[in-house]
Amino acid sequence: MKILVTGGTGYIGSHTVVELINAGHTPVIVDNLSNSNIGVLDGIKSITGESVSFYQVDVTDIQALDKVFSENHDIKGIIHFAASKAVGESVKEPLKYYRNNLVGLMNILECMKKHKVGSLVFSSSCTVYGQPDILPVTENAPIKPALSPYGNTKQICEEIIRDTVASCEGLHAILLRYFNPIGAHPSALIGELPLGVPQNLIPYVTQTAAGIRECLTIFGDDYDTPDGSCIRDYINVTDLAKAHVVSVDRMENGKQESDVEVFNIGTGRGTSVFEIVNMFEKVTGVKLNYKVGHRREGDIEKVWADATIANNTLGWKAEKTMEETLASAWKWQQSLK
Repeated sequence: MKILVTGGTGYIGSHTVVELINAGHTPVIVDNLSNSNIGVLDGIKSITGESVSFYQVDVTDIQALDKVFSENHDIKGIIHFAASKAVGESVKEPLKYYRNNLVGLMNILECMKKHKVGSLVFSSSCTVYGQPDILPVTENAPIKPALSPYGNTKQICEEIIRDTVASCEGLHAILLRYFNPIGAHPSALIGELPLGVPQNLIPYVTQTAAGIRECLTIFGDDYDTPDGSCIRDYINVTDLAKAHVVSVDRMENGKQESDVEVFNIGTGRGTSVFEIVNMFEKVTGVKLNYKVGHRREGDIEKVWADATIANNTLGWKAEKTMEETLASAWKWQQSLK
């Protein structure tokens, strides 16, 4: 099938494009390159042997987006990644996040309706749960008031999708609420490549280990956790990418139990920031220079997934170990020299 991947040269998008090709699909990438690099296409080709159609288009530009749909009239499904994604930045620049994330999704849905494309896999987030009352968190946990504009956009996007699907016969969606993607493709030909100072933990860890950053700041050691640092469910990006392929196939094969399905995509294990630092040092043999700073606005204290429904209903399971994943992130960082 031909699958349109918005944000397809980004971190998760590029790994998903590889897995789509491996599964026999034909991806078409739309990306404005605001947080990615055109060279990613070379990495994808080196891994898969395939050249991918690419459009440098911003999804908030509905005329340009509509043209992509018109030129690819046989698109069967959409995987929508294109969005601004840093919690801390969203607190400082909320309007950027509401504009990019909400308008982009609405334009995608408008084009899907116009061009009769029936399947959408949406890149959602565990941030929709806020700080859950019960851990691990299931898909039935209440959606709490968001702690950041980024988290709020994911909540609103889910609501927009539900309302649109309910109003439009033939439209289906799978919302993947994923936890914290880390690592890189085992080939080290693609990986996380943030522009500027990284907003996420692992690229900051690897850049500090490589000497690009002088010091890693751990945001808070006074949380109500065993070692005082935040706890997250860190999932290998290749495992995460495969969940999108399984979701596309599920919709196309008519296996959905409802028009909108929700799945947690995580490992089911929580790991603290200090544990990540210690494990990285053990796996790589590199000592990290780090300091403890103040808590970061918008950060959730602890969250990890109950992925039982994804395992049993979607037929997907996280397979990579944390050690493998951290080693792949370091291998990717070293390849950038």
